[in-house]
Amino acid sequence: MVYKTKGTCSVEINFDVIDGRLHDVKFTGGCNGNLKGIGALVEGMKPEDVIARLEGTTCGFKPTSCPDQLAQALKQYLA
Repeated sequence: MVYKTKGTCSVEINFDVIDGRLHDVKFTGGCNGNLKGIGALVEGMKPEDVIARLEGTTCGFKPTSCPDQLAQALKQYLA
């Protein structure tokens, strides 16, 4: 799935869900090392678990963040 982010430095998130597990999470733009780390940490997790952990995370004064946008992308995927 390709998700266009809103309100973050990253502009896009790409990911696959295979057999109910998250794989190959890649962010375009944003803080490269941190976002590669997030992708590695959520690899193989259930989308619902990622949403529970990351939704509502903010970045500085912004009401969202790259992790929160991943949660929003996964919510859209599950809908």
